[in-house]
Amino acid sequence: MNNFKYYTPTQVEFGRGTAERAGELVRQFGGTKVLLHFGGGSVKRSGLLDRVAASLSNAGIAYVELGGVVPNPRVSKVREGIELARREGVDFLLAVGGGSVIDSAKAIGYGLAYDGDVWDFYEHKLAPKACAPVGCVLTLAATGSEMSDSSVITNEENGKKRGVNSDLCRCRFALLDPELTFTVPPYQTASGCADIISHTMERYFWGEGTVEPTDSVAEGLLRAMLEMSRRVMQDPQDYDARAAVMWAGSLSHNGLTGCGNGGHGRVGDWACHQLEHELSGMFDVTHGAGLAAIWEGWSSYVMPSAPKRFARFARNVMGVTETDDMQAAKAGIAAYKAFLHEIGMPTSIRELGVELSDEQLDKLAYNCSFEGTRSIGSIRVLEQKDMREVYRLARG
Repeated sequence: MNNFKYYTPTQVEFGRGTAERAGELVRQFGGTKVLLHFGGGSVKRSGLLDRVAASLSNAGIAYVELGGVVPNPRVSKVREGIELARREGVDFLLAVGGGSVIDSAKAIGYGLAYDGDVWDFYEHKLAPKACAPVGCVLTLAATGSEMSDSSVITNEENGKKRGVNSDLCRCRFALLDPELTFTVPPYQTASGCADIISHTMERYFWGEGTVEPTDSVAEGLLRAMLEMSRRVMQDPQDYDARAAVMWAGSLSHNGLTGCGNGGHGRVGDWACHQLEHELSGMFDVTHGAGLAAIWEGWSSYVMPSAPKRFARFARNVMGVTETDDMQAAKAGIAAYKAFLHEIGMPTSIRELGVELSDEQLDKLAYNCSFEGTRSIGSIRVLEQKDMREVYRLARG
């Protein structure tokens, strides 16, 4: 087991009616004026935004609103939020929505504490030194941003989708009410489930070694997600299933399932995420669906480098009984592909509705390698040529 740091400072309030505690918690964490940040009209139509705003008013917290965050959140909206927050004297950011809204709020937090252009951080020209405090009311179980150190933003001017990881941006609090996810459409629900599973897999598939407590936690989380994903797709108002998926989303991305394992750079592999970021940056596809589309191509390409690890996944998660490691590994990949189809997720880029040309394969690999300057992954390190081959295998 490797040395590790496990840091999860976010205060989680879980259950029915927790959104009404927003004002109380903003005040507890020192906020006096809030930027209430959200996406489209659903939080308004449902009355959630009014409930959160009333909670702020009842706590004596002033606020201004900024909506319009879209999936794969844009740096232009972040810049708009920074300007508005500075003009209005905002000292706390409250995201009401899913991961895109939370990531956008985190980026605004970085920008408020910096005199330059916030995109500098996402281009990795320098690391952030501070971030204005952020809290959230979660409405979509998917990215785990409510408890993670991550913020991912898209620059629509150049099609680049980039992430920043820093403990500075971690939410001070996260309000998680599973009932807020009852009306999430089936495709978005399934995409969220695929994203949650991927966050666990990215840390699980780090190499052939084992860290038994961590591996067992990850495998249990994955098995639970297989069962609960099926349940929420069958009955969107199954509270216990929605609650399980929502909590799994937080656990999958707060660092727990990576404690003690190794990796190339960050803990875990993360190649699928890096490959998908370029895909959604170029084509604006739904993130979880993009991860599902890439997984078989990636797993088939890297599995020969770690057949025992994939065989363990096959047996302990997918229920494969094959005794030969290589055959078990292949069966596990096929079983997970079948699960993705079962919940309505694509398993190739073509099934996403994207027909990739050879030139686009080249461009995706070039972008993912940061113009030939980086490799990705740990279970098998991928250079630019390897990235192109994974995209080709995933093309369908």
